[in-house]
Amino acid sequence: MDHSPGTFAGHDERVASLRAQLAAIGPDEPVRLAKRTSNLFRTRPATTTPKLDVSGFAHVLHVDAEARTADVEGMVTYERLVDATLEHGMMPLVVPQLKTITLGGAVTGLGIESSSFRNGMPHESVLEIEVLTGDGRVVVATPDNEHADLFHGFPNSYGTLGYALRLRIQLEPVKPYVRLQHVRHHDPAEYFADLGEMCRARTRDGLSVDFVDGTVFGPDEMYLTLGTFVDEVPGTSDYTWLDIYYRSIQRREVDHLSTRDYLWRWDTDWFWCSRALGVQHRLPRFLLGRKRLRSEVYWKVVALERKFNVAASLLRLRGLPPEETIVQDIEVPLENAGKFLEFFHREIPISPIWICPLKQRSDAVSWPLYELDPATLYVNFGFWSAVPLDPGEADGTHNRMIETTVSELGGRKSLYSESFYEEDAFWQLYNGETYHTLKKNYDANSRLLDLYDKCVRGR
Repeated sequence: MDHSPGTFAGHDERVASLRAQLAAIGPDEPVRLAKRTSNLFRTRPATTTPKLDVSGFAHVLHVDAEARTADVEGMVTYERLVDATLEHGMMPLVVPQLKTITLGGAVTGLGIESSSFRNGMPHESVLEIEVLTGDGRVVVATPDNEHADLFHGFPNSYGTLGYALRLRIQLEPVKPYVRLQHVRHHDPAEYFADLGEMCRARTRDGLSVDFVDGTVFGPDEMYLTLGTFVDEVPGTSDYTWLDIYYRSIQRREVDHLSTRDYLWRWDTDWFWCSRALGVQHRLPRFLLGRKRLRSEVYWKVVALERKFNVAASLLRLRGLPPEETIVQDIEVPLENAGKFLEFFHREIPISPIWICPLKQRSDAVSWPLYELDPATLYVNFGFWSAVPLDPGEADGTHNRMIETTVSELGGRKSLYSESFYEEDAFWQLYNGETYHTLKKNYDANSRLLDLYDKCVRGR
C-alpha cells in the first residue's frame, strides 16, 4: 500500500491498461465491470457482455495528514482505507457500515453512517474524481471545472455514467476511542424529538456528540446511541467474535470501543442479519473464528442462496407461505419519521430497524440525482429481512407499499436493492431530465446500462 506522494505512476499505468481493455472491446459494444464482490441486493441475470477488469484499482495512493485529504482508487474497500487513514489519526468523513463497500461504490451509489447528521453522505467529502466515462474518455471532474455536471451528477448514477478510478476525499481527525451511550425511549414522538435535539445541539451532559444512530426493537423499545470521541477509557468491549454488538444496546447504558472497532461495530453480524444464518450462538461463533464473522462472508452465503432458492424450497417443504424479501434503506424528513415508523410497525413485521439521521453537509451544493432539502434533517430507516405473503399477494406487495409511503412522506429510497417503480414515477423521483442530459454528454451510445434498467429492471 503506497501512502507516499508522487505522480501516481502505478495508477497511471493501470488507467492505460484499462483503456486498452476498453479499446479491444470495440466502440459500439456494451461494457460492464468485472467485480468479484458486490454489496448490491438485487437480482442481476448472467450476461455475456464484455467486462472490464478493474480489480487492480485497489490502492490508497496517498494520505496527506496536513491537508487532511487522501487520494484513493475506486475499488479500495473502506476497511483498507480506514486502516490507512487511522495510521495518520484520521478517518473519512463518513464510513459506511460494511468493510467491503468500496469508495467508488459508496460515491456512485450513496452511503450513510452515524456521522451523516454532520457530514452528509460520502460523495459530499469528495474534492475531485477521475472517471472512465461510458464513451471511453478518462476525465477529472471537480465542483467547478468543465466536468462539474458529472461531478454533481455522479452520486446515485450507479455506474451508468462511468466508473470511478481515483478520488480525492477529505478526512477528519479522530481520537483513539469512542464512548457510547445508549438512551432508551418508549414513545416514538419523544424518541425522534430527542434525536433531532442531539443532531442540533451536538452535546449531551457536557460531552460532544460526534455520532448518532439508533435501533428500534419494537413499538415501545427504541434506543438512541450517542458516540463521543475520547482519549482515554476504563476498558473496551469486543464485538468482533463471541459477543454481539446489537444485543449490547439493550443491556449496557454506557460502552467503550476503539475507534476502529466502533466504525466496524455492525460488520461482524451484518447488523443483525447473521441470525438468519444461525451464527449468533456462541459455539458456531467460536468455531468460525473472527476471520469468518464478517459481512463479506455472509453476503457470499446469501448470493448462493439466491442462486439456488434454498429458503423458498424449505418453506414449501414445511407447508409455509412464500416470503417476500425486503432489504431497503429509506429516508424521510424528521417531522414525518414517526408517521413512517407507525406505518412500518402496522404493515411490515420486521425488527429490529436501524435508525440514522442525515443532513446535507452544505446548502450551497446540489446533487441532482438524489435531491434532498439542505435545510431538512432526514431520518434513514434500514430494514433487512423477509415477510410472509398472504394468499393471493404478489411478490413485491410490501416493497411497493413502502415505496408509495416514502414518496407520500417526502422521502427518498436508496437504489442498492430491488425497486418496483413505474418508469415515469422513477424519473420524476430521480431527476430524469438531468440524468438523460448527463447520459448524452458522457455515454451517448449507451454502452453502459440506463439507470432505470439497472436499478429497477435489474438488467
